[in-house]
Amino acid sequence: MFIKTALWCVYCPPGGEEGRAVRKTYGTFRNDLIRLRVWLKQLKVTEAAMESTGVYWRPVWNVLENQGVRLLLVNPAQVKALQGRKSDGRDAQRIAEFLQDGRLDPSFVPPQEVRQLRLLLRHRTALLEQRNEVHNQIRDLFESASLKLSSVVSDLLGVTGRGIIEAMIRGEDSPEILSWKVRGSLRKKEKLVKESLKGYFQPFHRALLESLYKHYQFLTAEIEDFQERVRQQMAPYAAQIELLATIPGVDRMVAWHLIAELGADMTVFPDADHCASWAGLVPGENESAGQRKSTRCRKGNRVLRRVLTQSAWAASRCKTGYLPAFFRRLKARRGWGKALVATAHKILLVVFNVLRHNAPYQELGHDYFDRLNPTRTANRLVRRLEALGLQVQISPSQPPLSNA
Repeated sequence: MFIKTALWCVYCPPGGEEGRAVRKTYGTFRNDLIRLRVWLKQLKVTEAAMESTGVYWRPVWNVLENQGVRLLLVNPAQVKALQGRKSDGRDAQRIAEFLQDGRLDPSFVPPQEVRQLRLLLRHRTALLEQRNEVHNQIRDLFESASLKLSSVVSDLLGVTGRGIIEAMIRGEDSPEILSWKVRGSLRKKEKLVKESLKGYFQPFHRALLESLYKHYQFLTAEIEDFQERVRQQMAPYAAQIELLATIPGVDRMVAWHLIAELGADMTVFPDADHCASWAGLVPGENESAGQRKSTRCRKGNRVLRRVLTQSAWAASRCKTGYLPAFFRRLKARRGWGKALVATAHKILLVVFNVLRHNAPYQELGHDYFDRLNPTRTANRLVRRLEALGLQVQISPSQPPLSNA
């Protein structure tokens, strides 16, 4: 789909009649959009709203940004027309009327430098996905040739795997000689590696393996290159990254993604709950006739949601701390999936406050929920012991005697 034209509507222009709207259509090339900017300045427009349609709003935003016009990017669901009554002219006029009445909620658009970080990190993620696909293709190729190396080594493209693959590409077929490429702890499985390399590897497989391996190496070099670019671009945010790294489950790479998706300025969100709602990590509202229906999370920033759920899974595997205790407590009542999303929501709230107040994460401790209500905790533990057939009698501990 290509957007060739954009229809604009200026409501109540200076010197015009009350309620009168002026419409004009412009192309989407740069020079066309510059003429649009000149036209808006001639009409002394101070606010402009546009519907968020994929990536097609970005050229207009680039031309009007930092030109003295307040820009609003609007969720299409907020200005959606009734079925059968939709046209570009009506859509433009409706958006203009809603803007004049103050009925539009602008979407969050980060500054240009943050948008560039987004593109870099999202492209790096896409490269990782492509490399993983090539990795799977190499594994499938080995299986089709009856080579079971992936059943013996944990990583087919690890040090041992790469050495064997490079030798096979050079023309080596002997399992005995290929097994000499085993490195590290895999030396204990050298005989098993030799057995796994006995198959029906033919010149056709060798040619395809060489092509796939070259593609894998190319993607690896691209990933390293983009990672270095991101590291340089992230230099101004070194202090924020160090603070974010104090949160369990958040490493340097996760901190990069958080900065790229959220930015470092949290004043763009009224509070932490609005930030979580924008990310799509809060239950949705769906109530009709007094009955609550599905409360699944609404769509939000999918990249941020994925990074936070991965961070939540890493935090849940920690042995001690508030976040793993929160995950296990909720998992017992609501299940693994909801506990993971709730932990991701909790991490986002922590991230918001760390960036908002420019302060490191304060650990509450793994016994935080026990200390909230000690009596209830004691009663619950007593009931568990009594369920095992034990008789329990508890009494408050005596304070230690002084030496005086």
